[in-house]
Amino acid sequence: MRPFRIAAVAVALLSFVIGVSSADAQQCPKGKLRLYTSWPMQGAMIPEGTGMKNGVDLAVSEAGGVVAGYCLEVVNLDDASPQTGKWDGAVEAENANKAVGDPLAIVYIGTYNSGAAKVSIPINNRAHMAQITPANTYPGLTKKRGAAPGEPEIYRPGGFVNYFRPVPADDIQGAVGAKWAKRLGAKKVYILNDQELYGKGIADVFEVMAKKLGLPVVANEGIDWKQPDQKPVLTKIRASGADLVYMGGVIETGAQVVIRQMKEVGLVAPRVRFVGPDGLLEEELLKGATCDAALATEMRVTFAGLPFEKMRGVGAKTYETYKSKFGKEPTAYALYAAEAGRVAIEGIRRAAPEIEKAKDVTEKREAVRKAIAATKNFDGINGKWNFDENGDVDYDTMSGFKVVKADGPIGCKFQFETILE
Repeated sequence: MRPFRIAAVAVALLSFVIGVSSADAQQCPKGKLRLYTSWPMQGAMIPEGTGMKNGVDLAVSEAGGVVAGYCLEVVNLDDASPQTGKWDGAVEAENANKAVGDPLAIVYIGTYNSGAAKVSIPINNRAHMAQITPANTYPGLTKKRGAAPGEPEIYRPGGFVNYFRPVPADDIQGAVGAKWAKRLGAKKVYILNDQELYGKGIADVFEVMAKKLGLPVVANEGIDWKQPDQKPVLTKIRASGADLVYMGGVIETGAQVVIRQMKEVGLVAPRVRFVGPDGLLEEELLKGATCDAALATEMRVTFAGLPFEKMRGVGAKTYETYKSKFGKEPTAYALYAAEAGRVAIEGIRRAAPEIEKAKDVTEKREAVRKAIAATKNFDGINGKWNFDENGDVDYDTMSGFKVVKADGPIGCKFQFETILE
């Protein structure tokens, strides 16, 4: 009886596979296409990385996993080093090369860190692969304002734009941050930065605008974020008489230590306050800095876009759908990852006739790239917008958040305070 049973099971399994394959063929008559994602999924970035992954999954599920007859698959990659838990250029290059080497890969969604984008944009550009970021805001990736020499052309070896961001860049956010500091009554600012592309870039923009506004800047100093003690620079800040510390950085590059030790050395409100950019708008930062220190420094951060609770239309619906689907509040860039996924899917939909006629994978990717570049009147989470010739959105809505006490295990949270201009 045993051989008979084995044979029967084998036939049943074969029938199941054939049935599934037939269903897939009916649902996806044109085959599969893959969306690749790349950002850190280790250490302090696990919550945000997971939130962005959820955002892309939300966009794909809204489409039923199918677009224009193609089944969509998402391949999630981690661009963090196992040794440091932080994004790594070599790992990001490996991720991008893996994507362009996959004949089913059609769009690359990432990165989180602007420095990582510098690595992957040219790799994807050579392959005519569109890259959409949920979070990069360093200006030089797309434009000359606030850029280093040779930017952004050095990221476009093919001479065309393949990189797109449905979020405003730091040339807007850094300037808005300086205006907010002035509005808050700051008289003298000490700027810190983590010496990385995003942190240094936004700190420089803040400095330029602060000086234009007549707000004295004592220094714009890079810190060694690997050092567990930042008291030497904080001692200098105390001696300078600065009444506001602005720090350009992300949660993995020392901000927690700076804020925590500001309280320890007496740099607290009303004598001194702390302001930072959207790279610090993470619950994990509050855990590391401690609520006591964040509250004592009256910590505030800027954010490129509307707060979720202020969104209307598509944004409000996305916010509610995310909470319902995943059972939690979205992280800072989770809904922007959903937006990136929707832009990719819409680009594939509009490029479908050209994809079918394409002779090879490069022509398929080029068709999608062109379709995404031509995105106009997109009904997004912050309202309707267009991509400009650089791949940037044409809206500049900014928000300001302040740390306040809150119930819960952490004891505080970021609360929307004002719309910034």
